[in-house]
Amino acid sequence: MAVDRNTVTVGTELPAFVRTTGFHNWNRYAAVNDEFVPIHMDDEAGRAQGFPGAFGMGNLMWSYLHNLVRDWMGDDGRIVAMGSSFRSPNLRDMTIEARGTVTAVRDENGERLVDLELAVVDHDDPDKVLVPATATVALP
Repeated sequence: MAVDRNTVTVGTELPAFVRTTGFHNWNRYAAVNDEFVPIHMDDEAGRAQGFPGAFGMGNLMWSYLHNLVRDWMGDDGRIVAMGSSFRSPNLRDMTIEARGTVTAVRDENGERLVDLELAVVDHDDPDKVLVPATATVALP
């Protein structure tokens, strides 16, 4: 169920979007996006780049942020702007959590605009931010 635009306030937390990922997730994502890059499919290739093994795609975590926002605002909401920075990889069997908090609410041109601070974090170490992000959405 989408959020009610009239109840959104600064500090509102979005319900987390949680996934435990690994090769099966990465393989499906790679198949859809033609992204069979060795560092995402082969542990040796990942280790050659200084990681403990293969690691997930940054854009897959980006899609988790989109899922978080879309689930919260509903189909009638609109993403006005969204940006992120990939800081740390998603390793095999890591449970990651996309989170969000409302940082501002304002009305402009008949729309309720909501600014969000977002992040993908390691579920087991929530202070470890893999992907910090921000978004602005328009609620109907």
